[in-house]
Amino acid sequence: VQLQASGGGLVQTGGSLRLSCATSGLTFSAYNMGWFRQAPGKEREFVVGIRWSGVSTNYADSVKGRFTISRDNAKNTMYLQMDSLKPEDTAVYRCAAKRTDGLFGLSSTYDYWGQGTQVTVSS
Repeated sequence: VQLQASGGGLVQTGGSLRLSCATSGLTFSAYNMGWFRQAPGKEREFVVGIRWSGVSTNYADSVKGRFTISRDNAKNTMYLQMDSLKPEDTAVYRCAAKRTDGLFGLSSTYDYWGQGTQVTVSS
């Protein structure tokens, strides 16, 4: 199983980025997915989760209204559209997959993790 996050980069405050998480080796359409982030010196933080069907999503309060998660089960890929970026969004963003439902914010419930992509928002 492989999860490959991409799309990170350096952007100014107020800018946008679109992250992708390409997967292989698993039945993507059967997995719930999530994005987490970790800034230097801070604990890993839940960002957003999406159910296998794509119908239900769960956002952290810190990104509600600015980030949008989506998935394309035909392409085995998940996306994170990040708008109105702030310096506090600077972190390594990792995607993760889980078979179990619910508890999207609990990292221990995820089965597989990608390596992450760096997002840096300059002030």
